[in-house]
Amino acid sequence: MISFCGLELRSPFLLAPMAGITDPAFRSICADYGAALTYTEMVSAKGLIYQDKKSAELLRLGGSAPCFAQLFGSEPEIMAAAAEKALAISPFDGIDINMGCPVPKIVGNGEGSALMKDLRLASQIIAAVKSAVRVPVTVKFRSGFDAEHINAPEFARMAEASGADAVCVHGRTRTQMYSGTSDRAVVASVRQAVKIPVLASGDALSPQACMEILRDTGADAVMLARGALGRPWIFEDCEAALRGEETRLHTEDELTETLLRHAELICRQKGEGRAIREMRKHGMWYLAGLRGAKPLKLRMAQAETLADIADICDEVKRSRLRMKR
Repeated sequence: MISFCGLELRSPFLLAPMAGITDPAFRSICADYGAALTYTEMVSAKGLIYQDKKSAELLRLGGSAPCFAQLFGSEPEIMAAAAEKALAISPFDGIDINMGCPVPKIVGNGEGSALMKDLRLASQIIAAVKSAVRVPVTVKFRSGFDAEHINAPEFARMAEASGADAVCVHGRTRTQMYSGTSDRAVVASVRQAVKIPVLASGDALSPQACMEILRDTGADAVMLARGALGRPWIFEDCEAALRGEETRLHTEDELTETLLRHAELICRQKGEGRAIREMRKHGMWYLAGLRGAKPLKLRMAQAETLADIADICDEVKRSRLRMKR
């Protein structure tokens, strides 16, 4: 167990917030495999305040692990009000403020990683949210806006001074988006700059990589994003690696059973039509772990019903496809 923002977490391996991905169904699957803390998809503060139904839908709880709601916005008063409203919708364990999203639409509105260029405004947002809620408030950001402006340590010190209970730094700049590699040295410099907990994000793609990130950065925990897509058991594997044990062998049956359970969960939560459309990408990620699954991936891309996905899972067994090792 590790202590984090007043919570006792089973491990230092957390499920990162991912837009369009970390819905209640996926969070539930990852929690079952040991994700110690999960995050919602990022939610627009303005959308929440102005009664946007889609924004409110993103704030449903799911899974047994503690969960933080992630909000984005650039107006302190609206962010504070949105944090209060998020907690009124669901009893989240904390609020995370997104100051790292690199998507042009978000940045163009002065939100996400654009706030790394305006420390004064970022500080006002953090302080406003912290004053509005009684749960922990954390901040996720990047190494800097671009290579000429690497300011993560300074940004972290500002966040700590503004009341943040913890920070998470992704070791890429905004202009890098998701290309190149995450700079662990930047994360290490943030760890040295503040006293509050520091989470590391970026390139946590395997248990070995997660262990190396903890070792190289001194971070208190690691956020896993792409590494968990189609492989939610990576959290279990990371725990085994932390104990110095060999990871359990995951089978084709486990893959198809988890895929189908994931699909059933999302159908119950969103209705079959919408759910299967959203499930297609997850199905493709699961099937990417099998050798010779290209024809089934094509079928998954066209799936319309839960029965279609069940048929694909049965075909995996009939075809005796094998896991990639």
